[in-house]
Amino acid sequence: MGELMGVVDTAVTSPWFYLVLFAVAAVDGFFPVVPSESMVITAGVYAASGQPELAPVVVSAALGAFVGDHVSYLVGRRAGGRLVRGARPGTRRHGALGWARRTLAERGGLILVVARYVPGGRTAVTVTMGAVGFRLRSFSLFAAVAAVSWGVYGALLGYVGGVAFEDDPLKGVAVGLGLALGVTAAVEGVRLARRRRRGAGEAGRAGRGAVERGPGVRVGPLPGE
Repeated sequence: MGELMGVVDTAVTSPWFYLVLFAVAAVDGFFPVVPSESMVITAGVYAASGQPELAPVVVSAALGAFVGDHVSYLVGRRAGGRLVRGARPGTRRHGALGWARRTLAERGGLILVVARYVPGGRTAVTVTMGAVGFRLRSFSLFAAVAAVSWGVYGALLGYVGGVAFEDDPLKGVAVGLGLALGVTAAVEGVRLARRRRRGAGEAGRAGRGAVERGPGVRVGPLPGE
């Protein structure tokens, strides 16, 4: 374990680390199996001891995330034409695209910012925004907000762990990752609760509508009438 931490220490304190962090965060924007958040948190842990510096860590992570989100958006933009042409009116795909376009037009910025904290969710959202033709200027604005907030969030989580365990970076990383998992679980919990509440509300409205309309069964003349 000591040798592993020695390798991590050498890598994180290297002058090239900021460039590597930028690249990892960018790739994670369109290929979400790269552990960019763990890397940001680890950098934050070591930043508590002065190397690397916290501000460049935040800037590198945020710039990488911003670039990666735009790559994902452009992938969706290029594929969007084929999706729209292949979605015939009345089909399920056409309905799904219409729903996505309306939803993103109403609150796309909020969805983009929140999705930045959901594993895999940010890529699905950015690709979809490109596919449905969400305005690039608006996308860039909200992508910048999401990227900066995510960079600050990850680096500060690590920094808190680093301050708490200044002499044991491994425990600091564990604390930072634990906090990140807790926040992710909370976001997912709220999202699922809202979905269930919305589903229950729609079912209730449908039930009331059925009662108000009545069974709608036509009764014909009785025999002998």
